[in-house]
Amino acid sequence: MATESLTSERILEATEEVLRRYGPAKATVLDVARVLGVSHGSVYRHFRTKAALREAVTARWLSRTEVALARITEGARKPGAGPGAGPGTEPEAKAEAGPKAEAEAGPDVERVSEPGPEKLRDWLLTLFDTKRHKAGDDPELFATFSVLIDESSGVVDAHLTELTRQLTRIVEEGVRAGEFVAADPATTAGAVFAATARFHDPAYAPEWRKPTIDDEFSAVCDLVLRGLRP
Repeated sequence: MATESLTSERILEATEEVLRRYGPAKATVLDVARVLGVSHGSVYRHFRTKAALREAVTARWLSRTEVALARITEGARKPGAGPGAGPGTEPEAKAEAGPKAEAEAGPDVERVSEPGPEKLRDWLLTLFDTKRHKAGDDPELFATFSVLIDESSGVVDAHLTELTRQLTRIVEEGVRAGEFVAADPATTAGAVFAATARFHDPAYAPEWRKPTIDDEFSAVCDLVLRGLRP
């Protein structure tokens, strides 16, 4: 690859490939450079240190979940998709979540006004589905990123802040519509996130293969929604 055509995104794609192949303990910047066909100095021109590269690829991996959830938060849904459309719906978008979600959704996504309880359940189910499919479909990469997440506290903090921001917005909308009761929506959102940790915290990944896990998720969601009713 010509150095002139080397982009940060291509480096991150190659880094993910190298991490999948060698794991976090053995993967090096030199390995990434070899995959790209450039010198390791070319990689360092985009990412000044190995730690910066690992943090960037971790943020990229986490942002895919943020974008999937932002579409729900912003009221965007693929035509014909209902709440909790089911497994395998995680988009592989690579842009930041939040205000850009509308642009990321694309022209084939409709804007819907979803009742608060349905939106909250849909958001929580999408979070669960994206996490368990990452764990089940690519367990080596999931294990790799579980290690990198422990090294990237700032990246993880930003990810959790974005997720709780989205949850807070859903709770606020529900309160305004008279569908939820919450004196402090931000605190309530944090409580909902903590109460459902079993279905999104990677530490619980081995449990996500249990045949009863969907019923257990539904039971927890029902309990959370009952607690928010007026």
